[in-house]
Amino acid sequence: MHVVELQWIEPVTAMRRLSHRRHLTFLDSASRHAVLGQYSYVACDPFSTYMIADERGICNGETIVGDPWAALRALLANYPQVHRADLPAFQGGAAGFFGYELNRTLERLPVPAIGGHRLPQVLLHLYDVVISFDHRHDRCWVVSTGWPEQDPARRRERARRRAEEFVGLVTVSTRPPDLTLGQVGSWHSNFSRQGYIAAVQRVIDLILSGDAFQVNIAQRFSARLANSFDSIAFYCQLRKVNPAPFAALLRYGKLTIASSSPERFLKLDGRQVETRPIKGTVARSADCEEDRRRAETLLSSEKDRAENIMIVDLLRSDLSRVCTPDSVHVPSLCNLESYASVHHLVSVVTGELAQGEDAVGLLRACFPGGSVTGAPKVRSMEIILDIERVAREVFCGAIGYMGFNGHMDTNIAIRTVTIDDGQAVLHAGGGITAMSDPAAEYEESLAKAERIFRAFVAEDAGAS
Repeated sequence: MHVVELQWIEPVTAMRRLSHRRHLTFLDSASRHAVLGQYSYVACDPFSTYMIADERGICNGETIVGDPWAALRALLANYPQVHRADLPAFQGGAAGFFGYELNRTLERLPVPAIGGHRLPQVLLHLYDVVISFDHRHDRCWVVSTGWPEQDPARRRERARRRAEEFVGLVTVSTRPPDLTLGQVGSWHSNFSRQGYIAAVQRVIDLILSGDAFQVNIAQRFSARLANSFDSIAFYCQLRKVNPAPFAALLRYGKLTIASSSPERFLKLDGRQVETRPIKGTVARSADCEEDRRRAETLLSSEKDRAENIMIVDLLRSDLSRVCTPDSVHVPSLCNLESYASVHHLVSVVTGELAQGEDAVGLLRACFPGGSVTGAPKVRSMEIILDIERVAREVFCGAIGYMGFNGHMDTNIAIRTVTIDDGQAVLHAGGGITAMSDPAAEYEESLAKAERIFRAFVAEDAGAS
């Protein structure tokens, strides 16, 4: 591994300087937080690509026979890397998205009636160079692994040469060109207001009949984009108007994924596992006193606490499948976290990964995140398919990295926009329980989407 420390530059500036490069990934702690918002990463020009499509693994265009999860594990094993504790955790590896429909590799579920953009279930690029940022200490590094060279001497030489290349790319003194957002058409949902309310009531009826305890449903918004629409400009606006600790920009050819997620799905640090489910949401108010009252009401809400605790129990069960006995704990239950447009109730569940398990096995045991399915998980996913009908694709899947060093960090892909084929798509919804108010659930879905809509029309897109 060859490491070069740089003078501090803002991650968004580095991203913009690399935005013309192939398959850009920006894992962005856009919201500063002492614990959750410490690190960001930029990578581009991968040496390999791994996909799962139609439940089959595909590496660099060649289909791999057998279990696609095992194929991913075998691929990562080709590039073993010793972790350096003095650097941010992503030190080269696979990064991209795990789409919600990856659940079909784990359970017998039907194909969604409406296919959406027909994206792959997984799209990961393998990066030999990562630029990492420590916001707490204003430090940044170019980390170059030398992969995929297998000969040690050639790997060292490649690592040095690639590090020098990236230092040159991100330290150029020229200002990136100003950005122009471009026009966006009218937004359309796959549900009318009454249709969404009726869907929530149907879920409540299923819960009361004993089918499930909780089900997460969402509506899908879409709009056409002008040919001049600039996805980089949009993301720069999104991170301003809705900053989040687990934000991300994936720019893969004509496909762009822009996420401002507040929710961590799975973090693996050595053998230590953490997940941070969000359940319980209320819109914020511009009036300070009213905003405080809403936060207090959320904290005392019996319905929202019950919803959160149900998902905590589900995640404890998921983690127990791959963690050592008696290591799964809940150090934080139903704490308040406040973001630009909403207050959330957030819990933390931790565990110690068992010997013989790894990041791939951990993700497989817990996917999709319980906070975006419901409980019990399989029946909830069946109900979601029946009611929503359209593929969620990236929404409610996960975005993040699996490092060659065994570390992993992923978000839950909520507050996430897919831009493809001249169209922008986003979803917003929430968890439904027997105590849900259908009209209030509709309003909550709009509150979650409001800042994303605003990002499409915000001014001053070129500033960073």
